[in-house]
Amino acid sequence: MRIPAIKMSYLNAFTDDTGIFQHARHCIPKRGEGYTTDDNARALVVCAQHSDIKNDQQINRLANIYLAFLNYMQKPNGSFHNYLGYDRRFLDVDGSEDCLGRALWSCGRTMNSRLSDNAKLVAKEIFYQALPYLDRSTSLRACSFAIFGLYNCYKDKPDENMFAKIEKLADRMVQQYQNETKPEWHWFEPYLTYDNARLSQALFDAYIITKKQSYLDVAQESLHFIIDTQIIDEKFVPIGNNGWYTYGGQRAVYDQQPLEAAALVDATADAYYATQQDRYLEMAILVFEWFLGRNTRKRVMYNTKTGGCFDGLNVDLVNMNQGAESSLSYLMARIKLYELQQFSKTKELVVNI
Repeated sequence: MRIPAIKMSYLNAFTDDTGIFQHARHCIPKRGEGYTTDDNARALVVCAQHSDIKNDQQINRLANIYLAFLNYMQKPNGSFHNYLGYDRRFLDVDGSEDCLGRALWSCGRTMNSRLSDNAKLVAKEIFYQALPYLDRSTSLRACSFAIFGLYNCYKDKPDENMFAKIEKLADRMVQQYQNETKPEWHWFEPYLTYDNARLSQALFDAYIITKKQSYLDVAQESLHFIIDTQIIDEKFVPIGNNGWYTYGGQRAVYDQQPLEAAALVDATADAYYATQQDRYLEMAILVFEWFLGRNTRKRVMYNTKTGGCFDGLNVDLVNMNQGAESSLSYLMARIKLYELQQFSKTKELVVNI
């Protein structure tokens, strides 16, 4: 199966001078539904990733817009609003813990990128202002996203304080895993919901920095559990958001979200970086093919004309809207495959960019 070339035009079409829009009607932004910190952080991660491929002034311009958005959304205590209206009014008092984690991730990735020095300076200021607020978070996903940010901050400039923070968060995740895991349920929580593989991915990244064996052990055990749960008949079948999957219950098959495919592509890729085991490389490619029609409905989820990704695979149809979360999920996964190609020199992944 040929993998499409990386196409970044979606970002430009879906971004105005405030930020990237949240929702779409087909490929047209729904301006009335505004913007989120979650999506602008994701968009900044994509720009930082792409900057490592080539110097693109358009991507640099977009990165500055997303950084300006995060700067505007950050509150004096370091936390963030999440929702912003088209009229630039805040639509919440307090944003979610997830959006805090994603902001940390995006700023850390910016510091560890080839974006401009000025962008890195702004990202650093946002990052360090937000970091103390992380201690109040109880969300495992926020911890995972924060580890990605800390990992990139450390990769950019090794620092004992960053190392210690990675250990603190990773230790918390390992403890949660030990509290919840059962012989037939190797997971951090008594349910599988959204962005699941990010939890395993965070511990692979923590292991890469610290070389702490317990992180690798839990990362692999938990990743194998969600792979076994979500690979059916040689296809990726993500946990559906119409009911999720609770321990002892029935897993939902639909609606399937691009977010889940991107998370597992990233997690298996980082597992490959951590272990050099080819099975993870092969799994990353298999999961990515969900976007290209290797799914339970044999429907292509990536729109080659727009560069966007459809919002969901439902039991009887494809949600043809191409919102920010879905389209950015595709781009994250696609760029990750390019990074894998460079790391592994796998000829099967060679495509034009």
